[in-house]
Amino acid sequence: MAESGGRDPTQFTLRELAQQPTEIARTLVAHPYLAVRGLARSALPSHWDLAAFVLLFGAFTLIALAFGQFNAPLATIERAGIDLHPSILPWYALRTTLRMMAAMALSLVFSLGYAYVCAYSRRAERVLIPVLDILQSVPILGFLSFTVTFFLGLFPGKVLGAELASIFAIFTSQAWNMTFSVYQSLRTVPEDLTEVSRSLRFTAWQRFRTLELPYAMPGLIWNMMMSMSGGWFFVVASEAITVGNQTITLPGIGSYVATAIEHRDLGAIGWAILAMLVVILLYDQLLFRPLIAYGERFRMDELPPAVEPESWVLRMLERSRLIQWLQTLWLGGFSRLRRTAKPVREKKPPRELPAWTAPALDLVWYSAVIACATYGSWLTVHYISSTLDWSEVLRAVELACITMLRVVVLVGLASLIWVPIGVQIGLRPRLAAVAQPLAQFLAAFPANLLFPVAVFLIVRFGLNEDVFLSPLMILGTQWYILFNVIAGASVYPRDLLDAARHLRIGGRLWWKRVLLPGILPYYVTGAMTAAGGSWNASIVAEFVDWGHTHLQAHGLGSYIAQATADGDYPRIVLGVAVMSLFVVAFNRLLWRPLYRRAERLVGLED
Repeated sequence: MAESGGRDPTQFTLRELAQQPTEIARTLVAHPYLAVRGLARSALPSHWDLAAFVLLFGAFTLIALAFGQFNAPLATIERAGIDLHPSILPWYALRTTLRMMAAMALSLVFSLGYAYVCAYSRRAERVLIPVLDILQSVPILGFLSFTVTFFLGLFPGKVLGAELASIFAIFTSQAWNMTFSVYQSLRTVPEDLTEVSRSLRFTAWQRFRTLELPYAMPGLIWNMMMSMSGGWFFVVASEAITVGNQTITLPGIGSYVATAIEHRDLGAIGWAILAMLVVILLYDQLLFRPLIAYGERFRMDELPPAVEPESWVLRMLERSRLIQWLQTLWLGGFSRLRRTAKPVREKKPPRELPAWTAPALDLVWYSAVIACATYGSWLTVHYISSTLDWSEVLRAVELACITMLRVVVLVGLASLIWVPIGVQIGLRPRLAAVAQPLAQFLAAFPANLLFPVAVFLIVRFGLNEDVFLSPLMILGTQWYILFNVIAGASVYPRDLLDAARHLRIGGRLWWKRVLLPGILPYYVTGAMTAAGGSWNASIVAEFVDWGHTHLQAHGLGSYIAQATADGDYPRIVLGVAVMSLFVVAFNRLLWRPLYRRAERLVGLED
């Protein structure tokens, strides 16, 4: 150790040289060789820098290759078709992953903005939450039927239009559960923390950044994983776009699976499953494992976790000088931009309106909403009644009741299975580290790949389609329950668990008084999303094709699927409208009261 300056000269860094030139200059004079060697060592890239460079360069290269295809004419992908050779699967996997990542980014922005408005505006909440229920209930085929033409019209004759249509379709399978998760978290922020933010006079942005977003992080991260995994279920439909008599098949794993199913190629399906497993493991390591480890820093628990989640990617981001340099460059540019911007004058507090204006504004607002809803309903009824009679409407309602019975039974059975399992995983971090990739793969496993098994068993043993096609509805959506319960159990305060253990509370009393009240908001979010997803999945599960073999169960899903296949737009509109009404009524009568009960249990009832 050098005596001059009290520091080892080999430990000085380039940043310290810029910040403390006088002190380090004395050290350079006293120990020039050692100091120069130390500075040279600090300037050389570490293995973390090399890893960061490889990942960044590889990501930018792959994105550039994929985006380079966007300006290509549509005729090129139509001529190429879908190749079932396994060697093309890495390229297809890249294209599908980029679409899902783009949809995820769009879903994240949408969920944060939409949920914040719903949580803090009473008038907006009473309109936007039912709208979200409706959007959740609209099948992906319903979105594609009416949005593909718009996106293709933005970029006529280009692949980019079809890519945007596919990304939007994947977005509709990801955004709703994320939005419900953020909304539930914002509604259940502990009141004492909110009071502290008020006493510190936080602005709305400061409160959101330092309190509300960190509080919502655990549930949001697990729902992001579920959205990515659940999106695979709809990738098959989103990558094969039909416009009139024209079908546009985008290269990707979804279209690869659809082509393999059409040709009854079990070998190609096996290769697709292997490619999906590799992709899931990669984005688990590169994206979600770092997010979970980072999200642990926002736990509202004073006790440290029993097992700290680890991620080599997060460690690389923290230790790589290249990443730190890029971060400093970015933050420095942002700071300079903020300094050069015109200073914002302090706004005077808005003048409070008289008390009598609130009921008047409510009356105007709700009158406008009712008028718009009435007009939209009249247009829908007029369009349906102009081509269909009331017997067709009654038939659609009857089929909706059959599908609703399936949804209720399946969600109930899934809850009995996955709530105990999710609690055990959430309370045991070591188990969660092992179970998370497995759960992601199972959630990502498209039910479409089980169609061959379902068709073979039903045809081979003469089984009833109405009964044995039903499990396909819940296979892709039951994971919403598991992932949300894991998120709720993982953030459950350990001091409460320790208190229950010291008081020797166990068995049914432990579930009833200790755990279930704490995870109820998360369970409601998962169960509601699973129910909505099951309604959506009925389009695929009640109308199954495997080569030339066709099976159809009675229900509203098969009704909409058959109408879509026939190009019967009045019946498509009727089926989507009836499904939306059933889902909204179901949410109003069951899930919303459970939400309010969850708020009362955590002491946040208004």
